[in-house]
Amino acid sequence: MTPIRTYISENEPRFLEEWASLIRIPSISALPEHKADMTRCAERWRELLLEAGADRAEVMPSAGNPLVYGEKIVNPEAKTVLIYAHYDVMPAEPLDLWQSDPFEPEIRDGRLYARGADDDKGQAMIQVKAFEYLVRHDLLTHNVKFIFEGEEEIGSPSLSGFLAEHKALLRSDVIPVSDTSMLSADLPSLTTGLRGLAYWEVEVTGPCRDLHSGHFGGAVANPANVLCELLAQVVDADGRIAIPGFYDDVEDLSQAERDMIHAIPFDEARYKQAIDVDELRGEAGYNTIERNACRPSFDICGMWSGYTGEGAKTVLPSKAYAKVSCRLVPHQQHEKISQLFVDYITSIAPKCVRVKVTPLHGGEGYVCPISLPAYKAAEAGFTEAFGKRPLAVRRGGSIPIISDFERVLGVKTILMGFGLEANAIHSPNESFSLDIFRRGIEAVVGFHRHYA
Repeated sequence: MTPIRTYISENEPRFLEEWASLIRIPSISALPEHKADMTRCAERWRELLLEAGADRAEVMPSAGNPLVYGEKIVNPEAKTVLIYAHYDVMPAEPLDLWQSDPFEPEIRDGRLYARGADDDKGQAMIQVKAFEYLVRHDLLTHNVKFIFEGEEEIGSPSLSGFLAEHKALLRSDVIPVSDTSMLSADLPSLTTGLRGLAYWEVEVTGPCRDLHSGHFGGAVANPANVLCELLAQVVDADGRIAIPGFYDDVEDLSQAERDMIHAIPFDEARYKQAIDVDELRGEAGYNTIERNACRPSFDICGMWSGYTGEGAKTVLPSKAYAKVSCRLVPHQQHEKISQLFVDYITSIAPKCVRVKVTPLHGGEGYVCPISLPAYKAAEAGFTEAFGKRPLAVRRGGSIPIISDFERVLGVKTILMGFGLEANAIHSPNESFSLDIFRRGIEAVVGFHRHYA
């Protein structure tokens, strides 16, 4: 057994308890009633960074939730790695679909189940435990800094300002981020691109109060009906977004990149079975991987209106609401797309209702060159830990702050995530494989060794 594997095996009970101590804190950034939990979780991370070997760790204020900063400076002249993670999590609802308490971790069949098990407390713990091993074995030859935020799940509204204010403190050469996924446990991959994001709330108002649907139905516009009509006009029959100007900055995939994507093993039948659907649907002319990693998309994330309680209530609602989002590709600016959506919905809205579109948040896409020395170091670390060279793939998710790292700090990011589709992040019964947790630590140790 290699030294790193021996260390992981000997210390795993402690690793799991430290991991659990974070999970037990319901650091849900979207819910104001958990404000105190955000600070508690930040303080716990500060303690863990110091215990792992950081010379300095502190909880720092921001315009929103606090951030955790830590550092280990071994040589002021050496390279510096800035590790980013987030300690906030999504709400756990619907609670009745969880097989165990979402904030009391439970191990079943080699997996740890809990909210934040993967996203992002488990993946952040991988980075910290790799750092601990390097420090305790005197193997660290470059500087390491940490910046952990508590607002990633709500769009990181305070982080960009924090980066600008503390630019000197965060000076670094590369930023590893473990907040993405791999293709599978047997097919490791490194993420080389992320989609951007634009997000809105749409409010449609009709009559001044809820009306009796028998007395008024058919004569007065129903805001819920109109909202459905409006959103149905955003995507055409070929799966393309119908907003004028939407594709102006979309770069077509080169044939070389399409060939590389088509070479990625993909079992469509298994993919459909895993999410229990009979057929897939998306933009015509592209396969599934291209659609959810390299092409923009539009989705209704939530809708509500009228009566939704038990039984029947024949009501024509006064208002209807929807939360909607677009995933964007590199070169699409989320501010531009946000305004295009507002203009489009406003232009097609009928006069029988009043429509208000409120942009909520967004961010740019990101592409990482595979020629970067830091990418090559990550590739070597993954190869050692997983026994095969990782594929370079783009992923469909968004981490808006990644583009800010490059814009504000002038530093490239290496996306070395260890999540799997089966981990069900943001869903009930989120989990993380203990085997991947172990191999992840080994891969990150390999990254640091090769980067040095």
